[in-house]
Amino acid sequence: MLSTSIKVAESARDLGVTLDAELTMSAHVTALCRFGFFQLRQLRPFVRSLIMEAAKTLVQAFISCRLDYCNSLLYGVTDNVTRRVQSLQNAAARLITGARRHDHITLVLCQLHWLPVRRRVEFKLACSVHQALCGQMSMYLAGDIRLIPEGNRLSLRSSFDNMCAVLRTYNSFGDRSFGAAGPRIWNNLPRGLRTLDISYKHFKTLLKTYMFD
Repeated sequence: MLSTSIKVAESARDLGVTLDAELTMSAHVTALCRFGFFQLRQLRPFVRSLIMEAAKTLVQAFISCRLDYCNSLLYGVTDNVTRRVQSLQNAAARLITGARRHDHITLVLCQLHWLPVRRRVEFKLACSVHQALCGQMSMYLAGDIRLIPEGNRLSLRSSFDNMCAVLRTYNSFGDRSFGAAGPRIWNNLPRGLRTLDISYKHFKTLLKTYMFD
């Protein structure tokens, strides 16, 4: 029988996401920032001649959509990785508003009604949990999301509040999984938001308002 030598790759690209062997997402963020800053340089001459709303639409089409694409994978990454993505969002916000580098970026993001990167990740996960509980997500993901059973007396109050069971994990990689991270973020939401009686669109609106407040 012939033996085959398989070379282990340091990273692999799948559905537009670059995954490294340690799941640090550093390679993905490097590619994201390289593309994003290149696009900002290309857009700069055009944005200067546009009103702010038009500039915002243009930048969102090229930058924001990439910041949000599969961004739930960034949950639990190191602060250094998050800061690199945040620097791209900050640069996009300054380009739209004309803010200078020493201007407080939090006020600029609020002006655009943009959540910071880490909150955008939490926003995506919370929305995904809502979809899973409402039967609007594929079962291979939704199967990890379930409400705490009412039959469990110790969990009766939590069940009434629509709290989710958090998947038991044994390492930091498990903590970043959807079955653990999603329910943890969901359970930290106010009771009024943990409801399944509102539409997904309405839930997103209420959630974003809450995260800004």
